[in-house]
Amino acid sequence: MEKQCLHITNGNHLTDYLKELDFKDDMLTWQEMLGEGPTIAKIDSDEFLELRVAFLKKYYHVEVDKLELRKELSKLDDVSQYSEINLWFDYDLYCHINLIGVINLIHQKEIDKPLYLICSGRVKGEKSLKGLTELSPEQLKTHYKNKVRLTQKDIDMAIALWRTYCGKDHNIFKPYIVEESNFKYMSNCLKAHLERFPHQKSGLGNIEYNILKLIKDHTIKSKNHLLGYCLNYQGYYGYSDMQLNLKIEALALFYTLTEDQIVLNRKGHMALLQQHNFAKEINNDMIYGGVNRLEYQFSEDKNRLIKTIFNAN
Repeated sequence: MEKQCLHITNGNHLTDYLKELDFKDDMLTWQEMLGEGPTIAKIDSDEFLELRVAFLKKYYHVEVDKLELRKELSKLDDVSQYSEINLWFDYDLYCHINLIGVINLIHQKEIDKPLYLICSGRVKGEKSLKGLTELSPEQLKTHYKNKVRLTQKDIDMAIALWRTYCGKDHNIFKPYIVEESNFKYMSNCLKAHLERFPHQKSGLGNIEYNILKLIKDHTIKSKNHLLGYCLNYQGYYGYSDMQLNLKIEALALFYTLTEDQIVLNRKGHMALLQQHNFAKEINNDMIYGGVNRLEYQFSEDKNRLIKTIFNAN
C-alpha cells in the first residue's frame, strides 16, 4: 500500500509549487500570520478564531473567510489514513511562529504521527538565505529528501515556546536561544523577536532601525523603491509587503519625501544616533501573542526586555 502523508505548507504559493512538481499527497495550506496580533494558547477554539479575525480586520483590513479557514483546518480532524505529517516552513520569524502554532494545534488535537520538518535557509552555492518558493525544483526535492524528523524534545520545545509567546513574559524565550534542537533557525528567530520591541535608547525596533538605515545609506527614490530594499534586507523577519508598508507609513515622522528621493529629517538622524527615545511618538502598539510591544523595551546593555518606564506601575 502506498504511503500516505499530509503536507502542511506555509502558504498558497508553496502549495501551488508542490502541486506543479507533482506532489500527490494531501495538503493543508496554513493561512495565518501569528507573528503579529493577539493569540491565546488554545488554537483549536472559537475564541482564538474570533480574536484573530478581529485583529486582521482592524490592522490590515483583511476579511477572513471563516468557513474556508475552518474547512482547511478540518483536514486535521481525521488523520488516521496518514503515516506522517510534513511541515514546510521557511527560516524566518514569520514562519517559525506559525510553525510552533501548527505543532501546538497538532498537539492539542492529540495527533500522534511522526512530524517531519522541511525548512529553507542556507543552500549550498547560494550567498543569501532562500525561502522554499525561491528554490529550484531540484533544490526543493533535495530539501524534501533530507527532511528532518522532529523528536519529542523538539515538539515539547515548540509547545513551550508557543505558551511563552501567548504569555506575558517574553524574556522566558532567552534560555531557548542557546538550546539545541532540530529547529536550525529558531535561535536567530527568537533573537529577532526580542529585538522587535522598542530599543531602550531610540524607541525603534530592529526592523524600524533597519528601514531608517536603508534610507540613510542608499539613494531611495520612492516608497515603493524603499519597500523593495526592505523586502530584500530584512534578515530573519520574513515580513510581507503588506506588513512592511505599514511600518514605512508609521515611520513617516523620520523622513521627508521629495519629488525624486526619500531623505532622513532631523528626527530620523536623532533616532539612528540614539539621541532620543521616540517610542511614544511612533506609538506602535502591536501585540505579539500575549504582550503589547509598548509595555516593554529592549535593553542592549542587559540583553533582555525591561518594563517601559511610563508603564512601570
